[in-house]
Amino acid sequence: MSKVIGIMGESGSGKTTSCRNLDPKTTFYFDCDKKGLSWKGWRNQYVYKKGDMAHSNYIAIDDPESIIGFLGMISSRDDMKHIKTIVIDTINGVMVAEEMRNAKVQGYGKWTDLAQYVWEIFDKSLSLRDDLTVIILAHSITESDENGIVFTHIRTNGRKLEKIVLESKLTTVLLAECKDGEYIFHTRGDRNTVKTPIGAFDQDEIPNDVVEVLKALEEY
Repeated sequence: MSKVIGIMGESGSGKTTSCRNLDPKTTFYFDCDKKGLSWKGWRNQYVYKKGDMAHSNYIAIDDPESIIGFLGMISSRDDMKHIKTIVIDTINGVMVAEEMRNAKVQGYGKWTDLAQYVWEIFDKSLSLRDDLTVIILAHSITESDENGIVFTHIRTNGRKLEKIVLESKLTTVLLAECKDGEYIFHTRGDRNTVKTPIGAFDQDEIPNDVVEVLKALEEY
């Protein structure tokens, strides 16, 4: 069973940038927002070769069925065993694109289909080969209830996904934030859906670096 890590945060909080130190030779990057990556030289690190997945490590794509298919391909093909880390950036790119593609479709069914697709991406990510880690980046939303209690969680499209609570599928969810000009991860929940294994991180706030997060979880 593969490991899945969720990283949520507002736009500009450093979610994509946190992946800057991943090894491109062992990483496959799904750019679901189709915006490119956020550090200098990324185009030399991540490339897509049409018809040659074995020598590709990047694709700009927001179609959920295709993403699910690619996940299975990366997990099962012998010529892709070198891939150890998969990044899905962002799951919201998939949700928004699917909603827009079906904007003129009437009825509740399109929201059920959307929820099913997103759920299947999470479920598929959890069922890949044992040596794979999937990092799912997501936009966050901070809301207040009628009592004024503020709570931050992954932003989703449609009430069906709100009821599902995507974070419930994961054991590790970090919150990215730019605080006093420094990009950090929150490792413990405080009126949010942040969670990490007990004892995996000594500090409530850690540097914004996915590689260091992976090392800490591996040692744990």
